[in-house]
Amino acid sequence: MSTSCEQKNEHSKEDSALDTSRIDAASDILSRLSFDSLRRLEGKWLDISKDGELIFKDSPPKEDCQNTTISICANCGKEGSEVTNTCNKCNLVMYCNAVCKKKHRHKHKKDCEEHLRRAAERAAELHDEKLFKQPPPTEDCPICFLQLPYIGTGIVYMDCCGKIICRGCSYAPLYDNQGNKVAGKKCPYCRTPPSSNVEERIKRLEKRLDLNDTQAMYHMGCYYAKGLNGLPQNNSKALELWHRAGELGCSKAHSTIGNVYNLGMMGREVNEQNATHYWELAAINGSVIARFNLGCIEFQAGNHDRALKHFTIAARDGNPDALENIKGMYMDGNTTKYDYTKALRSYQAYLNEIKSDQRDKAAAFCDDFKYIGSANWRRFGLILIDLDSL
Repeated sequence: MSTSCEQKNEHSKEDSALDTSRIDAASDILSRLSFDSLRRLEGKWLDISKDGELIFKDSPPKEDCQNTTISICANCGKEGSEVTNTCNKCNLVMYCNAVCKKKHRHKHKKDCEEHLRRAAERAAELHDEKLFKQPPPTEDCPICFLQLPYIGTGIVYMDCCGKIICRGCSYAPLYDNQGNKVAGKKCPYCRTPPSSNVEERIKRLEKRLDLNDTQAMYHMGCYYAKGLNGLPQNNSKALELWHRAGELGCSKAHSTIGNVYNLGMMGREVNEQNATHYWELAAINGSVIARFNLGCIEFQAGNHDRALKHFTIAARDGNPDALENIKGMYMDGNTTKYDYTKALRSYQAYLNEIKSDQRDKAAAFCDDFKYIGSANWRRFGLILIDLDSL
């Protein structure tokens, strides 16, 4: 047995040595061939197999694709590094100079326009996939672990720790770890006393700004827009803070910017295109009001299918006005009973997620603590505007 094993080992060593020598020889042959030579071998590409054999392939080796590119003028066929002039529209065709580009224009025009059309259609498809994707539900309250309601009166931002908690938890009495009721009002999360004056609140918010807290940015922007809490009225500063918050994912900030352009406020002219753009950004990040407004725009334009998609998402996220609009579309024959029933069930599922006895108690105590419905909204035509920001 030992003799046979030794013979096998000797044979394997000889085979590996032979393979190594064959691969080295093949590599030497390839190194002597230029890239242009490889291209002209009947449309095939030379490569080395695992066994060291020279083989032909229909596509170039990976290293050639990554490290070598050949530029060819679409008009005269010239090759080389001098072919650097590209089509200004599609950027797919190259020329050696402006003269060749001009000569080839009438031949390339049809293909160029077709490419741009397809590219625009694909871009629109990708945009719609992103736009009509159901956004994730709002975060849970860090105290009761129930889903936070989307309307502003149902939640409160704590400037001490940066947490957003529901009104039910902020209204409920606070107890220590011994079960004793805590005297005085404190943050239910970090147990910090509330700001004693507006100066202290502004200082807390400024500290949160340094931590890229988007809610702090949004609230500071609102204060600058209205000139509140000792801050000067500064539209540019307000928009700057809202843009910064929106770029970091604050849907309410982008929704507010859309409101500004829709109404022509804060020194900005009415611009429906900009309003739609920022509402779309807000809707993608979960703004229910922006989603509702987009549905209204599509409905006014006669795009009932797109309007239904927006209203269905808004109803799923708790907007009763969107549900009412779907009902109206069903009554007018613009959608089906199935679509309305689906929206109704999803809205009811949202209510089941957010309802609690403690939140009901808070809402019964004060209308400003309502967490279901359309609190603090005003209609401008069909559009809803959140009055907490403007």
